[in-house]
Amino acid sequence: MSWRRVILLSSLSALALLCMLQEGTSASVGNRQAAAEGVQEGVKQKIFMQESDASNFLKKRGKRSPKSRDEVNAENRQKLRDDELRREYYEEQRNEFENFVEEQRDEQEERTREAVEQWRQWHYDGLYPSYLYNRQNI
Repeated sequence: MSWRRVILLSSLSALALLCMLQEGTSASVGNRQAAAEGVQEGVKQKIFMQESDASNFLKKRGKRSPKSRDEVNAENRQKLRDDELRREYYEEQRNEFENFVEEQRDEQEERTREAVEQWRQWHYDGLYPSYLYNRQNI
């Protein structure tokens, strides 16, 4: 009987402890979610502008009226971005062509070297050096 009571009391205390821990973790997760939502709102405010500012920014202006500083800056940023992309593209194309030319040169040099080596082996007469114009008369 006493063993049953001990087991029953220990299992009830463990169950109560687990319930309390589960509520504590759910509360902490809830705080994290609320904090994450607050951070997301802050990011949205940084990325997106107010509707009134956007309508003023995109408002149609006359052809002869001067551009606003924001329009000039936006156009300059876009031009700089396009220039950078164009520069990267042509640099990549140039690097690929240089690699291709280098591989072609290496292959040509290898073929030339093999042909010269075969010619030397075919015409070798047993003397070293094997060329008539390099022989020394003793």
